[in-house]
Amino acid sequence: MAVDYKVGFIGLGNVGGKLSGSLARNGVDLTVFDLNADLMEIAVGKGCTAGTSAAQLMRDCDAVITCLPSPAASDAVMQEMLPEVKEGKIWMEMSTTDEAEAKRLGAMVINAGGAAVDCPVSGGCHRADTGNIAIFAGCDRATFERILPLLTTMGRRILHTGDLGSASVLKVLTNYLATVHLVANAEALVTAKAAGMDLNTTYEAIKISSGNSFSHITESQVILNGSRDISFTMDLVKKDVGLFQEIAERNNVPLEISPMMVEIFDDGIKKYGERELSPNIIRRLEDATNLSILAPGFPSEMLDDEPEEPGYEVDPHADRTQQAAE
Repeated sequence: MAVDYKVGFIGLGNVGGKLSGSLARNGVDLTVFDLNADLMEIAVGKGCTAGTSAAQLMRDCDAVITCLPSPAASDAVMQEMLPEVKEGKIWMEMSTTDEAEAKRLGAMVINAGGAAVDCPVSGGCHRADTGNIAIFAGCDRATFERILPLLTTMGRRILHTGDLGSASVLKVLTNYLATVHLVANAEALVTAKAAGMDLNTTYEAIKISSGNSFSHITESQVILNGSRDISFTMDLVKKDVGLFQEIAERNNVPLEISPMMVEIFDDGIKKYGERELSPNIIRRLEDATNLSILAPGFPSEMLDDEPEEPGYEVDPHADRTQQAAE
């Protein structure tokens, strides 16, 4: 299904720049806006049209995507766009944000006659770059059907999660799990080194075993390389874990591991700065043990080596027994 309407994209950072690039690469009529002129120039070089403001994008486009670094930034952009929202307009929030905030801003759009979707992505910047990333979408089914061609252009696996706000809950949950895995991987690698294990062998042992995780096959590689570069920083991790903790507290869930994650990243930020790359949380243990967790043969950044494939909707109610048999 082709995208037959005009799309606006606001926020061209690490994730937004790659998602908008996928849209432009696949022939979507795309207008972009970012306060960073250099990022705008890059997007125009990929075939995008330069917009002049958030309000102009909402006025001239049928659907406007926001992909911004914080709930506060999303709120500021919404206040600019809101006077231009009317019947038929769609706002798509691809930022990682709080469920309550997605609902609050979405209600403004809906009350003005438009439709609202929270549709964060998951899978890493390297997959955002190739169009193979996963996308969650929270909205009514009719709106989901309207935007599905757009989502399958940006991503591979598309999951309709339910009502507005539900996608943000699941995104924060999955980011929390990735953070737990990152910290656990750091502890495992440092302990292996301290015990005299070869780190290349350790990496493979974890990869082929029940100890494997998405975090291990991505972040552990750039940790061992030494670059620690996944285009994600400690302040963003702290924000995501904090959002997860807030969801738990609102729902009276007495978490134990989550508060520890907050403390660990507070300490990492204190020691290395909030813009330090998030896999360098391992430095806390490297410094404490005087060990260097490096090994030859690992990449300095993650690249998606799978070819771009057409996106499709994932059915959350599929028969698991049949899938296992196949």
